Amino acid sequence: MYDFRPAPDCPKPEAYRQLVDAADALTSGEPDPVANMANVAALLWDFLPDLNWAGFYRMVEGELVLGPFMGRPACIRIPLGKGVCGVAAGDAATQLVEDVHAFPGHIACDSETNSELVVPVIRGGDVVAVIDLDSPLKARFDEEDREGIEALAALIAERI
Repeated sequence: MYDFRPAPDCPKPEAYRQLVDAADALTSGEPDPVANMANVAALLWDFLPDLNWAGFYRMVEGELVLGPFMGRPACIRIPLGKGVCGVAAGDAATQLVEDVHAFPGHIACDSETNSELVVPVIRGGDVVAVIDLDSPLKARFDEEDREGIEALAALIAERI
């Protein structure tokens, strides 16, 4: 049995260090990318408060396709350059959005989402997936979240 949850009063940088360590432990040596994404999505859900969606979109034939996640049903396909995920994948750059309703071209898969953090997973210079985090709170994500999820994306890039 795995129990990787951080203490409730754990400082955010330490929680992210523990998240990356847990993801490393669960994905190390496992060759199946779907299994690894599923476990990482579950870790994100357990580690990060105030989320209504956490998971992956995979790059498939030039568009993003829904991958393993935790949360409500989601959009299945997202074109590059469309919505927060499509912009992150198309530009190969993290998108930290305090208010998704102010983001040009935002795709509302869940009307309760108010802020979003999307980090591309890059392998060999190519975006292979994005990690998508949604919150019902405005301005839920900050630079510590960005740094933590970017560290996670770097770790799993060769494992998904």
